[in-house]
Amino acid sequence: MSRRHRAVKRERTPDTRYKSALVSHLINMVMERGKKSVAERIVYTAIERVSEKLEKGDPIDLLLGALENIRPKLEVKSRRVGGATYQVPVEVSFERQQTLAFRWLIASAKARKGVPMAEAMAAEIVDAYNNTGSVVKKREDVHKMAQSNKAFAHLRW
Repeated sequence: MSRRHRAVKRERTPDTRYKSALVSHLINMVMERGKKSVAERIVYTAIERVSEKLEKGDPIDLLLGALENIRPKLEVKSRRVGGATYQVPVEVSFERQQTLAFRWLIASAKARKGVPMAEAMAAEIVDAYNNTGSVVKKREDVHKMAQSNKAFAHLRW
């Protein structure tokens, strides 16, 4: 990692069906070994299943609602001070919140064995929208860890 320049953030191209950069980001994170068409099929099928299950309207709004429930606001980072390593709570930037939320969503969908990926992802999104499930528990665990290490917040820099 170069110390000279910050990496330039590139603009994400929106996806073809919903014209959303958010869905495009999710597709790129689901994609494995460059198989984008497979990832698109998984994500689009999952979004359709979510809108069928919840019957609330715009599928992108449902995805946003689920994301809102699983984005972490705080996390802990290791800081070495003297000879000891402390878990210091830090606020999470918006981009990292979104990336972590998608990463946790995909990991928990993959953990559901015996179910097609699209079905598992749809179930995880519905659980996240209803503020239940393993992804919400993961966020709560991260927040709990940050809360319990609040005493080391003065070590942040």
